[in-house]
Amino acid sequence: MYPEHLVAPMRADLTVAGFQELKNAEEVTQYLSAQKGTALLVVNSVCGCAAGAARPGVKLAVSQGSKSPEQLATVFAGVDQDAVAKAREFMLPYPPSSPSIALFKDGELVHFVERHHIEGRTAQMIAAHLAEVFEEYC
Repeated sequence: MYPEHLVAPMRADLTVAGFQELKNAEEVTQYLSAQKGTALLVVNSVCGCAAGAARPGVKLAVSQGSKSPEQLATVFAGVDQDAVAKAREFMLPYPPSSPSIALFKDGELVHFVERHHIEGRTAQMIAAHLAEVFEEYC
């Protein structure tokens, strides 16, 4: 577990952009089980690819795209372990990956971006990819 004072700015990076923070398994279940429409769930992380590409790319995609998910949420890997474990149940058959980005439509996983699709890419590349996904599903 990472200390809260270390992750607080990384949490805020998404919450100030309108992402709802899900901190336990119950919140994740409520968010995804009864979900209608489109919902983006970001598995946040302390790693460099989360800071340099995932978080900025996701924020860019939802703020500048012509379409975006109706709901935005995040869980934090290495911190909110129960929430992340529950979220990963909804992301099956994909293996655990952090950071990662999941798009759900009417509670069904329709697109998943794994860590290896984030590493080595710029925020702009992530945003462009997500914009295409949002055009298709949102």
